[in-house]
Amino acid sequence: MKLYIYDHCPFCVRARMIFGLTQTPVELIPLANDDEATPIRFIGAKQVPILQKPDGSYMGESLDIVRHINAQASQPISETIRPSIQAWADKVGEYYNQLLFPRSIQLGLPEFATPSAVVYFIRKKEAQIGTGIAQMLDKTPELLAQIHDDLQTLASQIHANALNGNEISMEDIIIFPMLRNLSMVRDIQFPPIVRDYIANMAERSRVNTYFDRAV
Repeated sequence: MKLYIYDHCPFCVRARMIFGLTQTPVELIPLANDDEATPIRFIGAKQVPILQKPDGSYMGESLDIVRHINAQASQPISETIRPSIQAWADKVGEYYNQLLFPRSIQLGLPEFATPSAVVYFIRKKEAQIGTGIAQMLDKTPELLAQIHDDLQTLASQIHANALNGNEISMEDIIIFPMLRNLSMVRDIQFPPIVRDYIANMAERSRVNTYFDRAV
């Protein structure tokens, strides 16, 4: 199987996780961020992740891919998500991309290997947020204060081995990609239990973090 991805994409991380957690072989294929033709040819839309199945057909939508692979696993993960965890993801999801978008293009990721890919990304994300990349960076101090508060809230509900403390679940598929991407923000102070969780889940899911190149 092949999985077409962007490295910085949290939805792609969801799909990558299920392969790592279930020890299912897959070939990761990064796409250029401005490559519209390939994903449209595969699934009719410019989005990733995209799974190419053994029969040559294609599947989009990260959670559909997760559930497809999970259904074939000898030890599938639980579908349970606590309402408080979903609420945390929804709250942080409203603002955290303003920390991530200006930094994603500075990490040397394969999807941004060309100037045209970077320009494409900037134009799309500025239109999405409604403000410029430079202005997003200027908001870093207030965004850091907000994420620090929210990380403390998460710390009271988290366990280092799996989010719910008992077993890998869909909670991990939702939350780890967000935390992993926040590792690209140099000045974030993660509570120790959250930092331990990120390290543990990165190893178990075989997904890299950005601590070594945080901006």
